[in-house]
Amino acid sequence: PTWQVQDKADANNVAYTTGKLCFHTDYPVLQHPPGVQFLHCIKQTAAGGESEVVDGFHVSNKLKKQNPQAYQILSSTAVDYTDVGVDYCDFAVQCKQRIIDVDSRGQVVRINYNNATRDTVFDIAAEKVRPFYAALKEFDDLLNSTEHKFTYKLKQGDIVTFDNWRVLHGRQSYQSGSEVTRHLEGAYADWDVVMSRLRLLRKRVLNRD
Repeated sequence: PTWQVQDKADANNVAYTTGKLCFHTDYPVLQHPPGVQFLHCIKQTAAGGESEVVDGFHVSNKLKKQNPQAYQILSSTAVDYTDVGVDYCDFAVQCKQRIIDVDSRGQVVRINYNNATRDTVFDIAAEKVRPFYAALKEFDDLLNSTEHKFTYKLKQGDIVTFDNWRVLHGRQSYQSGSEVTRHLEGAYADWDVVMSRLRLLRKRVLNRD
C-alpha cells in the first residue's frame, strides 16, 4: 500500500499541510515502527519544500560523548506516543518508546522520535521532568545543527529510500496555492522483508554464476 503526502483541507497530520516538518521518525506510536521508507516525488513546488535528513545514530553517539547523563536519560525513559484520527480508516494507537533505543550491549538500535505524536501524558517522577526536557533539547539541537543535517530538494521522478530506524527526516515549509503544489507518494517495508528479498536475490545471483 502507498500513501500520499500533499496539503489538503482539514489535515489530521502536519505532513498534509504546507508547514515545516521538524526532524522525526515515522510511527514511534507503533510497537514495531516501519523499518524502511520510500518517497517518490510526483510533483515539486518551485519555492521551498526542501527535504532534510540526519543520522540519528551518529547524533546519539555524539550526545553520549558530550553529555553521558543526557544520553542515559533519553535511552532509559519511556515516552508515551498517541495518535487518534481518520486517514483511510478510523484509528487510535498508543505506545511507550525510548527516544534512543538500545540493545543489551548498550548499542543504539533505533530512534523513536516524533513530537507531533508525543503524548501530553508523561508519567515519570516530577523531579525527572526538567532533566528529561534538558536532555531532549540538547539532542534536538544536535539534530538541527548544520554540522549534522543534510538538506536537498527532490525533483519530479526522484525516489529516496532510507532507514526509518536510524535516519530522521523533515521538510522545509512552502507556499500553498489554489491547487496542490507538492506531492510525494510514500511506502514502507519491514527490515525482515527487505533482508529476505536480498537473501533470495543473492541466492539467485550465485546460482546463475
